[in-house]
Amino acid sequence: MDGSQSSTESPTAPKKISLLSSPMRAVIRLRRKVQFLKKNRLHLNLPREQSPELVQTRLLQRQISLTHSNLYNPSMSLFNQATFANSQYFTFDTSVDQSALNKYKRKKSRRKSRVVLYPESSKKYLPAEQKSKAKRCLLLLIGIICFQILNAIENLDDNLQKYDLDGLEKTMHREVFGQKVAVDRIMELLNEYLATHIHNKPLVISFNGPPGVGKSHVGWLLAKHFRSVMDNDFVLQYFVMHHCPNKEATPACQLDLSEKISEMVTRAEIEEKIPLFILDEVELMSPVLLDTLSRFFQPNQTNEFLNAIYILISNIGGNEITTFVLQNVSTDLLHQQRKREELLYVIQPILIHFHPLWKSADIIPFGLLEKSHVINCFLEEMMREGLYPDQSHIENLASQLSYYTTAGREYAITGCKQVGAKVNLL
Repeated sequence: MDGSQSSTESPTAPKKISLLSSPMRAVIRLRRKVQFLKKNRLHLNLPREQSPELVQTRLLQRQISLTHSNLYNPSMSLFNQATFANSQYFTFDTSVDQSALNKYKRKKSRRKSRVVLYPESSKKYLPAEQKSKAKRCLLLLIGIICFQILNAIENLDDNLQKYDLDGLEKTMHREVFGQKVAVDRIMELLNEYLATHIHNKPLVISFNGPPGVGKSHVGWLLAKHFRSVMDNDFVLQYFVMHHCPNKEATPACQLDLSEKISEMVTRAEIEEKIPLFILDEVELMSPVLLDTLSRFFQPNQTNEFLNAIYILISNIGGNEITTFVLQNVSTDLLHQQRKREELLYVIQPILIHFHPLWKSADIIPFGLLEKSHVINCFLEEMMREGLYPDQSHIENLASQLSYYTTAGREYAITGCKQVGAKVNLL
């Protein structure tokens, strides 16, 4: 009886121990699970709607209730044990934490989606761009400036066409021999000055060189051309030996010259033209007449006296030019510009010492003429007189003149001055 009783009690003893130990293991697993969830929630920084102590208390109460039920219903213990052993199927009430996690995910997804979606039925409109009025004003200003520039260019062309400087340049190169550098400089000064009618000083050009090199001939061509493009009243040729031959009549000559210049510039200003004054044989002018001319050359005058061109023709500095040319015969034609600058450096102090009015003048030196240039002068003069230009006869006439001979070149001492007299004897 006792044996049978003991045999029946011995299998139940380990079963009771297992029933008592399994709830303890479940409690340990629950504590670990709770700690793991707490760490995850802290890592995700989830909002806590309930305190950890309250959650743990509720879990313990649930487990105790399950333990009591297992004691009265052993058949359920194996199912619960299997349930605790396999965490995949173990669940407890974490609806609060799960809802908080879902809420956090929804908020995070809403933060990321910043794209504005338009309804399919509505039209999409971009925001209206506000245009600055300053841009329109800038474009208007640029247009005005361009228009003024084009207008100024057209006015320049109109002024140059009015004086026909292209035709003058062709005539000068065709009829003036051996003075290409001087002619180019004269045309450059005239083009710059006659391009506009507004100036701050008159244009004063001085022709200087030895006799017979073409200074007076260039003056005559200028007077002829400007008389053809303007009225004869706006061109004055003043020869000292003709208009003022006696030095005793210098005061009267001074008054006469002043009145002629004043009257001409006044009329020219009314018609918007620039008068031309050609004064030959200036070296024979008295100091009083030179002082009178100097007052007209000053920049501080009324507008009509600023719009005028003065051509001064003289032999002052002719000896210095002759010496310089003969000493620099070997100078290459490519260095003509440097040669002219060196020549200006030589004769400018001489002219200023003669009278200070040459400080206001653009000095153009005329060099010596070679024998080939003199032959061209004979040819031109004979054709003008209606004579047959026989080449051998022309060379014979040219050989009758005197020349400077240096470095294999012959320079006429008197230039083309005696050409007219020789042709008249034929």
